[in-house]
Amino acid sequence: MARRKIVEIDEAKCDGCGLCVPGCAEGALQIVDGKVKLVSEVYCDGLGACLGECPRGAIRLVERQAPDFDEAAVRRHLATMESPAPEAAPAAHTCPGSRAQSFAPLAAGSSNGRSGVRFGAATPDAGPASALGHWPVQLRLIAPGAPFLRGAHLLLVADCVPVAMPDFQRLLDGRAVALACPKLDDAQEHTARLAAILAGSAVESITVVHMEVPCCSGLRVIAQAAMNASGCQVPLKDITISIRGEALSEGAGAATC
Repeated sequence: MARRKIVEIDEAKCDGCGLCVPGCAEGALQIVDGKVKLVSEVYCDGLGACLGECPRGAIRLVERQAPDFDEAAVRRHLATMESPAPEAAPAAHTCPGSRAQSFAPLAAGSSNGRSGVRFGAATPDAGPASALGHWPVQLRLIAPGAPFLRGAHLLLVADCVPVAMPDFQRLLDGRAVALACPKLDDAQEHTARLAAILAGSAVESITVVHMEVPCCSGLRVIAQAAMNASGCQVPLKDITISIRGEALSEGAGAATC
């Protein structure tokens, strides 16, 4: 252990936007319980590449006693992030509901070994298959560095769409999904998190699906603002759903990072 420069995070200022996470090539920063944490001092090289990414000024470099930077440990850590154990138990300090998980969608008629729940006498135990391949699905809970985001085709969906659209599951096929409400949620928070995802995960495209009510079209505005903030322009498709669940229109634009 020696006296050296190392990152320090002011949790009172940190709002968990995650913009700093992709700025750390060593993977030393992660979002835990809604705040950015330095997961291990040996992963931090003390060069401060992440400092300019924080809009709240919550990150700074300090000089203090700390374990030496360990390149071999960083390589092992990054390899673990690339290939997470699918059934690994959540860390004690991490909320299980926000832990990034990737899994294969269920086959049709499968209950994954679990007992089905009957909601009515005519309801079978095993219903239609789910095409969902990851967790979590709420945009505010998805860490920008989550493995399922890398190279993904992202489906950015207004919260009400899955309730109104009877065949919503077809849109999930082969896509990562993020749910958000442009009216009731913090639009700036969503913009910052989506920008961090675009900057660090090489997302290949975004499909925005929103309701026909005027306020819901703000989700496309969030997507475009995030692309502008990240400097990463990707193909963007816009789908409008009626309050009766019908697809009313589709619009598209294309660009590249």
